[in-house]
Amino acid sequence: MSDFLTPKATPETAPFWAGAAEGVLRIQQCDACGRHYFYPRRFCRYCHSTDVRWTTVSGRARLDSYTINHRPLRGTESLSPVIALVQLEEGPRMLTNIVGVEPDPANLVLDMPLTVDFEPRGDMTVPVFRPASTGSAEGTR
Repeated sequence: MSDFLTPKATPETAPFWAGAAEGVLRIQQCDACGRHYFYPRRFCRYCHSTDVRWTTVSGRARLDSYTINHRPLRGTESLSPVIALVQLEEGPRMLTNIVGVEPDPANLVLDMPLTVDFEPRGDMTVPVFRPASTGSAEGTR
């Protein structure tokens, strides 16, 4: 795995990466307005309050948009070629990869239910999403 694919934690993102290493998806929630948001920052993106905290979320999402990368960069061939924007059940959108499905538009229906999974990238773990199984009530690992 190429080093440029390994995410780097910062003080603002450390709880996100620690959660991913534990197999849980964490994002921030504002205690002033109650909204969840992503990407990590010190203040709420909606009301600008600094009264924010990290919370574990459901890991359920819906496919909002995607592209299939047919010409991967050298060193990225092992990654899913499906690069997607997913909308978390809690509201925020997240850029990620879709795994566990053949990279064909016939298999990638917009608004399809997804569930979080995690895969290693170097010495870090990143959240990815896969189609939700129809028999799963929980939706998380």
